[in-house]
Amino acid sequence: MDLPAGQVALKYKELWRVEQVFRDMKSVLDTRPIFHQRDETIRGHVFCSFLALVLMKELYRRLEKAGHEFEWADIKQDLSALQEITLSENGRKLALRSACKGVCGKVFQAVGVAMPLTIREVP
Repeated sequence: MDLPAGQVALKYKELWRVEQVFRDMKSVLDTRPIFHQRDETIRGHVFCSFLALVLMKELYRRLEKAGHEFEWADIKQDLSALQEITLSENGRKLALRSACKGVCGKVFQAVGVAMPLTIREVP
């Protein structure tokens, strides 16, 4: 191998991140262990995990650009806590959003997505 020890260590660290993303995505998507038997399902699983890694990396890039440094566990927890319910009464539908807590608002801002209104009418 022609790589210096420092580059090998960095590549190994990237491997650790990929494995962490696999674990995180399985918990976010609430999937159980999957034992693939067909090539296309294996490719699909790897593609989705790689896509999750790319999206996570882009999120971190945007957060850094906005001057923020958050732990992945905090981001997941605060985004998971953000919920919306729809109520219907007398032919009207209203959507109610839970309070935005922790790093959630800053994450939305960093990616350029407006936070939904706390209460809004749904057509």
